[in-house]
Amino acid sequence: MRQQTDGNLGRRLCAGVWLSLSAVSAADTLIVNALVLDGTGAPAQQSSIRISNDRIVAVGPLTVLATDTVFDAQGLAVAPGFIDTHSHADEHLLSQRDAWPKITQGITTVVVGQDGSSPYPLNGFFEALSQTPAKVNVAAYVGHNTLRDAVMGKNAKREASPAHMQSMARLLDSELASGALGLSTGLEYEPGIYSSTAEVIFLAAHTAQRGGRYSSHLRSEDRWFEDSIEEIIEIGRVTGMPVHIAHLKLAMKRLWGSAPALLQRLDSARASGVDITADIYPYTYWQSHMMVLLPERDPLDSDAIDLVMRELAPPEGIIFTHFPVEPNYVGKTLTDVAALRGESPGEAFSQLAQLSIKHELQTGQSGDMIIGTSMAEGDLQLLMDWPHTNICTDGGLQDRHPRGAGSFPRVLGHYARALGKLTLEAAVYKMTGLPAEHLGLETRGIIKAGYMADLVIFDPDTIIDRATTAEPFLAAQGISDVWVNGQRVMAQGRQTTTYPGHVIRRASTP
Repeated sequence: MRQQTDGNLGRRLCAGVWLSLSAVSAADTLIVNALVLDGTGAPAQQSSIRISNDRIVAVGPLTVLATDTVFDAQGLAVAPGFIDTHSHADEHLLSQRDAWPKITQGITTVVVGQDGSSPYPLNGFFEALSQTPAKVNVAAYVGHNTLRDAVMGKNAKREASPAHMQSMARLLDSELASGALGLSTGLEYEPGIYSSTAEVIFLAAHTAQRGGRYSSHLRSEDRWFEDSIEEIIEIGRVTGMPVHIAHLKLAMKRLWGSAPALLQRLDSARASGVDITADIYPYTYWQSHMMVLLPERDPLDSDAIDLVMRELAPPEGIIFTHFPVEPNYVGKTLTDVAALRGESPGEAFSQLAQLSIKHELQTGQSGDMIIGTSMAEGDLQLLMDWPHTNICTDGGLQDRHPRGAGSFPRVLGHYARALGKLTLEAAVYKMTGLPAEHLGLETRGIIKAGYMADLVIFDPDTIIDRATTAEPFLAAQGISDVWVNGQRVMAQGRQTTTYPGHVIRRASTP
């Protein structure tokens, strides 16, 4: 028996020879003295877990074997690796393979290709990750906006013709054959904002016929929210496929307090046979571009901007996280920037939006990114508690929204432990077994013999997020060790040298 009790993060003494952690990755590992949260929502149990290669091979009161490398969890919680169903890690994953903002949250699988935008062609992205793996597993949707751009190019700011739709369907076939989970839409963004419901249903039905799923950033999360909910329900009804609402929120003052009515409508849809689900991140503020607040895309429309200030995102709750024309604005609120410029918040919003548009036209690069405070805490808690809502980050690897570094620990430390809004078991289920079910991942998300050995060890008494809007990259505390496919990628809070992440392709080996 080889004993590992802690402490030596990168190496350990084995038969008189110092070995790297990666060098012993094929040996059986026995995790003992663990409070096992198995990902099903069942009560936590003191138990042991044996890992062989990349799989869990046994769970229970296990006897130590001579071939085991023993890891003493010292009574800490052991859960399946967390699954981030809505991630923007694809933006930097090939150059930032450690995916450290994900690993430090206990995330072992990220699902990219969100909001209608995906790496294209997807097979090239997958092959690059297969050749040079990341620390995390990666699955992806194919983006509707990506297909639109590829087919319609500069003419994408209008409804698609039948010929365009057929061309998109051919590209969609190729991307699904590469292993995409299904189709994602970003109907509040260009160029998806110009698509008809008929176009979306056509492509969704095409995806459904090939066994894929549908995930959507709704057409509106504020002004026309109710219509947008009816649209995704209709897509689920017509196609018969699972439909998923990305980062569910009620992002307008007139909607505050309507979470019970929304959940009643979603439950009614489910009762009628529509398999509708959602994910959510645990913050009352979002991050996107300024122009998403103006559906007509007119930065000179003072009435629309006044509505934004009153109902959608108050100026003191708008924080600039990217503004290359005036980088010193980053970290400041719209109220702060307006005062610096000697303008009203509405005037400043208009002028800055115009500067952003000009920058994008000149450089082809994003001209702005803002955080907007638009949601009510009571609604957030009710939506999170819905039995069909799982947790996500909606964050990238260089994300100045705290969600990018803090979402999962925040749920465990703030909502479960501090507020008591979820039990520990229920919170872990919403991060593991439930998202695996929503994605159709058959061998992840549960601690069970035969499942992939994606595991996270954390202290239920201390786990908490630390990232803030002022310091968005602060890593969470309370997570000590993480395994991905049987290999330890975090050891006592520090990185190892292993990069064992798999590409997870639909209808392929895990």
